[in-house]
Amino acid sequence: MIIRAIEPRDNKTVAQIIVETLAEYGAKGDGFASADPELKNMFAAYQLTNAAYFVIEDEGRILGCGGIGPLKNGDSATCELQKMYFRTELRGRGWGKKLIAHCLRLAKSYGYSKCYIETLPNMVAAQAVYKLAGFDYIPERMGNTGHSKCHVFMLKNL
Repeated sequence: MIIRAIEPRDNKTVAQIIVETLAEYGAKGDGFASADPELKNMFAAYQLTNAAYFVIEDEGRILGCGGIGPLKNGDSATCELQKMYFRTELRGRGWGKKLIAHCLRLAKSYGYSKCYIETLPNMVAAQAVYKLAGFDYIPERMGNTGHSKCHVFMLKNL
């Protein structure tokens, strides 16, 4: 199993993983990542400066994904851990921790000093992984991600 940068051929599978995972948690429609326009071409969306997106691949099959990018309408020192989702069979196997560490190392190399994430209250296992990675809960939303229905906010100093 490997972590590698997203490629154009991954777009459809990545979008499917994101939409299906969010649906498991009842997160459908506007206000969730599943409604983001960049889902149509995730490869292109992460060709920005100081942004990167990765997939976890096992023998040609993509099992998870996640990345970092500038926090929309946030300060330039803060990035966002973005669209981190895993197929059921990958969860609980330590790959969340590995992908987060990979993303945070890159974020630091890009010059970010903080990393922000929004998630859902019922994504308890994901929150536990974020806590283990050093994220702390914060009381208010940062930036303007467009994910108005995500009500759990976390931040980590890099």
